Amino acid sequence: MRAISQSAFGGPEVLELIETDRPEPGPDQVLVRVRAAGVNPVDWKIRSGTPPLFGDPPYTLGFDVSGVVEAVGSRVTRFRPGDEIYGMPAPPAAAYAEYLAAAAADLARKPPRLDHVHAGALPAVALTAWQALVGVANLSAGQRVLIHAAAGGIGHLAVQIAKTRGAYVVGTARKDRHDFLYDLGIDEAVDYTVDDFAVAVRDMDVVLDLIGGAYGRRSLDTLRPGGLLVTAIWTDPGVTEAEAEQWGLRYAAVHVAPSADDLEKINELIGEGRLSVYVDQVLGLEDARKAHELSESGHVKGKIVLVP
Repeated sequence: MRAISQSAFGGPEVLELIETDRPEPGPDQVLVRVRAAGVNPVDWKIRSGTPPLFGDPPYTLGFDVSGVVEAVGSRVTRFRPGDEIYGMPAPPAAAYAEYLAAAAADLARKPPRLDHVHAGALPAVALTAWQALVGVANLSAGQRVLIHAAAGGIGHLAVQIAKTRGAYVVGTARKDRHDFLYDLGIDEAVDYTVDDFAVAVRDMDVVLDLIGGAYGRRSLDTLRPGGLLVTAIWTDPGVTEAEAEQWGLRYAAVHVAPSADDLEKINELIGEGRLSVYVDQVLGLEDARKAHELSESGHVKGKIVLVP
């Protein structure tokens, strides 16, 4: 099969298209013929060596997958060959390839409403947003939530999930992304290139920080007493739990995890037409370098997807 591999840390140029052996599924795994693989910012961070999440290369990147079950392990009963599935298998998932082996427990049936490209774009970002806003924040109707990088991969799913929970949603994004966000149902969009969100936004119950660094500390100024800052940034969140507590605030970090149960809940929202994923570009597997260059620019709306 074809796959994208890297033999060293570095820029997009270290990504190489190779021929390698097709994996064999273990007893609790399924072999998936990949139809689409989502590209996430964590991919290029791992590629560059910060953080060295998978240890030293060589390895194949890719957390998101949508595809067709080709074969099943001896103990697998949830799926059979021919089933269309999607998910975020436990890392290293190695989705930048024509085939991958993944634990059946990490996968769910692909929503019929989505084609493989959109299903392949969805798992990691939807799971992160769901686990942050529902699992950690337990967001409820009437609460006010600020979402940073609201037009990005995680952000635009978080906006929609927050609205399904009945929240009042504010998001930071460049002005040229505001119409996109209003179409998703956001209540207020703040142009961070013009307005200081730490001054413009007040009395939030929850902040979902998808940027980190200085944004983490400044986000505390937007929260009401007892409010919660949830960060999805584990390399440099910009604030600690102790610092938040000094201000009478709460802090939590979300580390996205594979979950077929959460995907099934997400599937319900998709089936009801209340949740969708925006795909910015679709590229061939051989264009993985270009995909990383685009993702690393920080100006992607929604997601980039690779197709074998």
